[in-house]
Amino acid sequence: MLRALIPGLVLVLTSFFLSTQSDEPAKPPLTDDFKQLKSFPVVEFRRYTIKEHEREHFAEYFDCFFPEAFEQLGCLALGTFADRGNPSMFLWIRGFHNMDDRALINAQFYYGPLWKEHKATMNKMIEDSDNVLLLQALTPDTSIEVLPAVDPVAEDKGAQGIVVAQIFAVKADNVDAFARHAETVFAGYRAAGAHQAGILVTSDVKNNFPQLPVRTDGPFLVWMGVVKNDRAWKEQLQPVAQRGAESLSATGLLRGAPELLVLDPTRRSRLRWLPENR
Repeated sequence: MLRALIPGLVLVLTSFFLSTQSDEPAKPPLTDDFKQLKSFPVVEFRRYTIKEHEREHFAEYFDCFFPEAFEQLGCLALGTFADRGNPSMFLWIRGFHNMDDRALINAQFYYGPLWKEHKATMNKMIEDSDNVLLLQALTPDTSIEVLPAVDPVAEDKGAQGIVVAQIFAVKADNVDAFARHAETVFAGYRAAGAHQAGILVTSDVKNNFPQLPVRTDGPFLVWMGVVKNDRAWKEQLQPVAQRGAESLSATGLLRGAPELLVLDPTRRSRLRWLPENR
């Protein structure tokens, strides 16, 4: 009798497990220890020009060697990306608790053993690394989102989604006025399905680690968001972002046309699409 029931039982259990599967990546566990990683208001927005055909290699080396090294020193690689519009551009975002940490941790890293071992490999792939914005949150509520590290088991396909960054070159002394105009536009981005990941502005402080240059041609305001996939980008957010750029250009508060970056997360990028973004 029991043997006769087993095939049916297996079929029922198989159907149950298949019905609960989803194409969404599993949500990484949020442990109490993760709470220590929630405040990185000082942000380096780093755009590197990589030599032809080397960007994928550069990203693989970066993902292998550096995320844990930064975390152990007290900062985070908050996101790492390939720019769809420029096959030579690799963008990554590094966060620090404060400016003093920025100077100390950068010194520890760039004069430390890990970088000394791998800098020749990395540097030979880089054509330029000076396109860097030093940023801070526009308000405490718009700091860049800090997500858990990619779970290699639950997220076996690596980081998913598309990250969008819109960069506005604002006229001097007009950041607050521009931000007020922009909030309505950014609300439209959120309504179009974008998960807002941060609104950042140029930090008006002295570069306290001059070995790593930062741009001084600000001010800039940077909006960042995440969408689930190509369809969400092309059909929902892209048209709204184009209209938003036109609307904000018409305010007369910008020094030039807004810059739009469409970014594919590298395999281990913290900033990515997660199910709770919905």
